[in-house]
Amino acid sequence: MDRIETLCGKLLIAMPDMGDPRFAGCVIYICAHSDEGAMGLIVNRPKPDIEFAALLDQMKIRRSPACRDVAIHVGGPVERARGFVLHSMDYASDGNTMDVADGIGMTATRDVLEALATGAGPTSSLLALGYAGWGPGQLEAELAENGWLTGPADTAILFGPDAPGKWAAALRLMGVAPQMLSGQGGRA
Repeated sequence: MDRIETLCGKLLIAMPDMGDPRFAGCVIYICAHSDEGAMGLIVNRPKPDIEFAALLDQMKIRRSPACRDVAIHVGGPVERARGFVLHSMDYASDGNTMDVADGIGMTATRDVLEALATGAGPTSSLLALGYAGWGPGQLEAELAENGWLTGPADTAILFGPDAPGKWAAALRLMGVAPQMLSGQGGRA
């Protein structure tokens, strides 16, 4: 990539003046980024109207007593009926798991849900319905317009239970105090 290095495995943190309400206050984990565009999953917007057990029942996937609860999130505004499991790489499905970066993978096939239902899936996971997508150069333009900060990913932020606190935690991980951010951007 000529203009920007890949953001795969990084967090996008919405600036306070984010103009698009779909992304206000969001923390997005970037799963793919190239000259052709970018794809990521929102990790701090829970979807409280559906539980993992109910989703498995709806998909006719049997649960065992070892089945752990998995947090379900709104992953973004694109393909909202499609599921994406962001997870630790102690689980991988042959040919179906994308190794994103630093021990984090993404699987978007039924087999990861079946593994989670039996307790054989990844130790850390988050199920996102939908994703955030950008066309060629679109994300780079939003970054240049100060719509986002980019920062390192952290498993506690990705998979931790405190969804409302993830935005501030992602900023603190970068050494930024949330109250110090301005809604106004500029260039020096």
